[in-house]
Amino acid sequence: MELRQLNYFIAVAEERHFGRAAKRLHMAQPPLSQQIRQLEEQLGVRLLDRTTRRVDLTAAGQVLLDRGRRIVGELEALEADVHQVGQGTTGVLRVGFCGSATYGTMPGLVRRAAQVLPGLSLALHGEMLTPAMEEGLRGHTLDAALLRPPVASPELEHRVVAREPLVVAVPSGGALDEDGPVAVHELQDQDFVACPPDSVLYRAGADLCRQAGFQPRIARVAGGTSALLSFVAAGGGVAVVPAGARAVQLAGVEYREIEHAPELELAVAWRREDRSALLHRFLDLVADLGSVADLGSVADP
Repeated sequence: MELRQLNYFIAVAEERHFGRAAKRLHMAQPPLSQQIRQLEEQLGVRLLDRTTRRVDLTAAGQVLLDRGRRIVGELEALEADVHQVGQGTTGVLRVGFCGSATYGTMPGLVRRAAQVLPGLSLALHGEMLTPAMEEGLRGHTLDAALLRPPVASPELEHRVVAREPLVVAVPSGGALDEDGPVAVHELQDQDFVACPPDSVLYRAGADLCRQAGFQPRIARVAGGTSALLSFVAAGGGVAVVPAGARAVQLAGVEYREIEHAPELELAVAWRREDRSALLHRFLDLVADLGSVADLGSVADP
């Protein structure tokens, strides 16, 4: 049975008249009658009872009509779905992102995606460090990632979407809880709360201290921004964080600018070989947002 024959039969069965069905199908009546007779011969059953006035369905014809309508409907839906996926207007993307992006970057990005790509469903994976996101991209468990360069994997592409300076989070009421920028050497006698050593933020903070002539004294290691700032609030030390982290207003934590602070980049990364139209629409969306302010960025390690 061909889909064309099924559509012919449905038209005749719904119209209960060959002439009206032929008009609906924009074809002559004799070829339509011939197609229905061929269909009956192929199936080995009579589908229609024909009279001079009307056409009635046999029991077999009723079964074919009921199930045929569902089949045609499913095929039409499938065709629409395939077209939308191919055009990049619908589908699922698995997106990883660095920890403190939870508080600003991703909410803003998700809102914008919902406006521009309403058929896109985002499966979000947060509080991830750059090495873990690279592994997820290489292993095809992530489709895109908002991470901190550098990106070590040659099979991955990345595009910088934002830059922000480092600041220092300090315990409220402590020696450093003052107005104005802090010089890096003022942190020399402080305990530090830091992200794991394989994170970009850890390396950036350590390089900052070494350039000022000292090694940071790491008192605590935290896996994400929320834990990092919780330790600061508890008086466990100071933490060097991206400026966007100031969006996290936590009791017991104050933020101070750092004199001559370097900037950290935030980038979107993906597999070089991935040609998905949906992915590249998402990448264009991220690029169009264009800045920390637009992203609402609160980026992390």
